[in-house]
Amino acid sequence: MTFTEPLPIDGPQPVPVARPTPLPRLMLSALLAAGLFTLVCGLAYPLLTTAVAGMLFPTQARGSLISRAGTVVGSAVLGQSFSAPRYLHGRPSITNRTDGRGPDPYNAENSGASNWGPTNAKLRDAVQERLAAFRTVNGLSANAPVPIDAVTASASGLDPDVSLATALLQVGRVARARGLQPAAVERVIRDHLTPRQFGVLGEARVNVLTVNLALDGMN
Repeated sequence: MTFTEPLPIDGPQPVPVARPTPLPRLMLSALLAAGLFTLVCGLAYPLLTTAVAGMLFPTQARGSLISRAGTVVGSAVLGQSFSAPRYLHGRPSITNRTDGRGPDPYNAENSGASNWGPTNAKLRDAVQERLAAFRTVNGLSANAPVPIDAVTASASGLDPDVSLATALLQVGRVARARGLQPAAVERVIRDHLTPRQFGVLGEARVNVLTVNLALDGMN
């Protein structure tokens, strides 16, 4: 009898064992991969996005800076603390100093919120204090309704805008302090009103800094 194929062997067949990759080769591969991703993600991609942003959105890419008489006075996307009666006041800000020495409103180096929930007694007390202060400063009655953004801080603590309702409640105070007609102050506010994005997203808002600069240009 003649067999053309080898007979099968009973039992498990031996499995070839792969030789481990030498450690120097593994280290070289890891270093090459780290170098490649560093160049692509840490250098090429940031440079590309910066160049594209600079060409398509030059103002925003430079921080949305606002200048007056050749001097930068602020940014359209970062709030500032205004307390003088002649100025429109922004939202409350509870940001702190970076060294932990206490409050520093609108500190862009330490953006953050209180994280107090709606049932937190500290939040309720803070809102009540701000509510009373807002009514007193603007000559409102003790039960006058006040918009929520006038008495609560934003999540970042850097919100540069207020709602139109909050801005209009300050017209009387600003007009008296500047010796202007309330209608003139209201006109400036409405001229700087930013509508809802695409007509549906967000709320109409007023940039506090741009309004105050426009008011300073009047007197």
